[in-house]
Amino acid sequence: MKLLVLNNLSSGYRDGAIYDFIRAFTQAEDEVVLRTVDASSSFAPKLADAADFDAVVATGGDGTVASVCYLLRDSGVPVLPYPAGTANLLAQNIVSPIEPFALAKLTREGKRLAFDLAEGETAEGKFGFSMMAGCGYDAKIMQDAKTEKKRWGAAAYFRAAFANPNPTVARISIDIDGTRYEHEGVGVLILNFSKIQFDISFATENQPNDGLLDVLVLRTDTAWNLLPPVLGSAIDHSGKALKDSDALVYYRGADISIITDPVLPVQYDGEPIDANTPMHIRVLPSAIDLILSDEGYELFS
Repeated sequence: MKLLVLNNLSSGYRDGAIYDFIRAFTQAEDEVVLRTVDASSSFAPKLADAADFDAVVATGGDGTVASVCYLLRDSGVPVLPYPAGTANLLAQNIVSPIEPFALAKLTREGKRLAFDLAEGETAEGKFGFSMMAGCGYDAKIMQDAKTEKKRWGAAAYFRAAFANPNPTVARISIDIDGTRYEHEGVGVLILNFSKIQFDISFATENQPNDGLLDVLVLRTDTAWNLLPPVLGSAIDHSGKALKDSDALVYYRGADISIITDPVLPVQYDGEPIDANTPMHIRVLPSAIDLILSDEGYELFS
């Protein structure tokens, strides 16, 4: 096999496990190309010749994997999300192993399956995501957790959430496939995959390859109103506690536009960006092939 590994040095704890992966993967006649990036790098030049490889390994957190998948959309080049970040939610959602030797075997022997991506656009530009994007309260949480992730890991997000008990309440207008909905709330989440930290699911069905996105409006006016359904979902992983909560309103669609007053900050796949609403998001059906374990393939095929 000919393998391209894109390793983001700015993600996670830099424990060097990717080098164990490469040693475990390599056999006679293989070619493995390792390219390193950090938070200041442009990924596009590193992936310009990706079509010359049998697969690409995206090493980093969910933001790294999202950027790689978006740049390789509709290319047919399979991607292995290598979980080297803080949360690694995509790897959790697709039931991927985390141990380097198991991932090496998976890269060579695992199944391939097409998944949806989504493309977001604000006045500042376009971005792609595989997991989720949002505006408002969740973006504020991502921003506040950014400097604490290396120290606290996934718990940094919960620390940031409860450090902001009274988020900005906005008037929210959402157009979903041509139909407008009006709400007051603290934010909007757009989901492709539904599970977040601690196996909490924001939807009763995890459907990242059906050509649609879940839209959640957080219409509560305080963080404390979200606490009971979130804790309920931490116990019952089906997502029913959040689905039945009055604090959230659910929609589904393929083309979504969000306007808020006042404007709200934006994040995607756990990465806060220098952008605000209004925001337009559309699904990119079956845009990327991921390398899956047998369990993941059985779950989503």
